[in-house]
Amino acid sequence: MLRFKALTGFRCLAACMVFIFHNRKYWRSQLHPEILRLFNEFHIGVALFFVLSGFLITYTYFDEPMRSGRAYARYMLLRLARIMPLYWLILTAYYLDPAFGNRHFSALTYSLFHGFSDKYNLEGIAQAWSLTVEMSFYFFAPLLCLLQRKHLLYLLGSLVLLFGITWGSGEAWHYINGNPCRFLYPLKFISNGTFSGRCTEFLAGMLLAVTIRNKQTVWLEKTKYKTLIGFMGILITAYCIGLFQSDTYDDGINHTGGMLLHKVTLPFFVMLALAGLIYERTWLQWFFSSRLLVLLGNASFAFYLVHISYVSIKLREKINLPDRNFVLLWLISIALYLVFEKPVYDRCRKWLK
Repeated sequence: MLRFKALTGFRCLAACMVFIFHNRKYWRSQLHPEILRLFNEFHIGVALFFVLSGFLITYTYFDEPMRSGRAYARYMLLRLARIMPLYWLILTAYYLDPAFGNRHFSALTYSLFHGFSDKYNLEGIAQAWSLTVEMSFYFFAPLLCLLQRKHLLYLLGSLVLLFGITWGSGEAWHYINGNPCRFLYPLKFISNGTFSGRCTEFLAGMLLAVTIRNKQTVWLEKTKYKTLIGFMGILITAYCIGLFQSDTYDDGINHTGGMLLHKVTLPFFVMLALAGLIYERTWLQWFFSSRLLVLLGNASFAFYLVHISYVSIKLREKINLPDRNFVLLWLISIALYLVFEKPVYDRCRKWLK
């Protein structure tokens, strides 16, 4: 039986990895150099989110959105309702705070278009740059699924074409007027901060979803120890990416070898780990399916929005525990999920029916 419940708990792991990555600098003097090398690459938690998103969206919406304009509009509104209300709530608090946004509201951040700019992508709630990547995937996903149904090469070709258009647009803009806001420019930003540059992560999840939907799972069923190989592969790949670091303040993905491992090898192992959680009865499947981990997985989006930037900084002004308020931030995230995020989404979903 498919155990998608474990995939919800898996989101908690991804969120914790991102938390460690953003706070590792505070523990730098206390960590063994090789542990620090690994933690320096725990930004891969975002990649875990993207592969999982590629799987869930494709598995859930493989056919429906492209049947009509109405169906596509409903699909996009559901996606907006899932992400934007909580983001807007925290962003508004940021702008109303005189010590932070000081009422300098920005249409770019509210629309997430700031995520297309290398100059502005960290404004407001800094980590929201990844929401732009996520929403870009949501926008293209139904079309990508349609192309996948025709032939895998159509899907791969469209992603290559999209990358070329994205890169060319930024370069043309730069050629015309210097592209002062650095929209879709330079190439490094496109590769690390846009959907077209990170599409291989979503693609891995999409391919797993299509395999399961089409019941072409012979290779998955024959592959033993999927969970073990997948999770060990994720950790080993993260460490190998770290081998390209020039020092403890550098990220391995800033170098060609590390970038290739991140974009090719890592998505494969994440896909295998997800397949293991779905098909194999292991203690990890049990752990990620537990009531606590499912709750934390459901609250992981809220945790992602509060673990650094505005909410985290405001909390540290009142209290700063040795764990960098890790537990407190999770408690806040659970409260935000239960009191605001889930009720708003449930209401929007009923309305859209």
